[in-house]
Amino acid sequence: MLSEDQIKAAPDSDYMNEAQLEFFKQLLLDLYGSTSARIEQAKQQMATPIDLNDENDRASMEEQNSISLRIFERDQRLLPKIQQSLKRIREGEYGYCLESGDPIGIPRLLLRPTAEYCAEVKAIQETKEKFYRD
Repeated sequence: MLSEDQIKAAPDSDYMNEAQLEFFKQLLLDLYGSTSARIEQAKQQMATPIDLNDENDRASMEEQNSISLRIFERDQRLLPKIQQSLKRIREGEYGYCLESGDPIGIPRLLLRPTAEYCAEVKAIQETKEKFYRD
């Protein structure tokens, strides 16, 4: 299997060849496994409350639980994205922008292997979201 450096060094003409698809498939499978493990760990941690008598300790624990819950929710949303990315690999669509069809790019996929849009399209989407939010 190719290394990250070999993936980055590949010419544009080799974009999303079989070896690169296998690299990203394994990266996504590893990400799915580690995310699932974090979710399970968070579930166990939240299911076993600690009895604290000190108000400061209790406040700290509540804050920690709040942070854990946000991470848990983020990880829960990540799992379907990983599954969608694996499906796109099987269908031969991985690595290409869902809107424009342009290559997403190896550097972006290495940072965010579940990316569905190229940087230009994503920037436009985020600008629109900000405009409609404000």
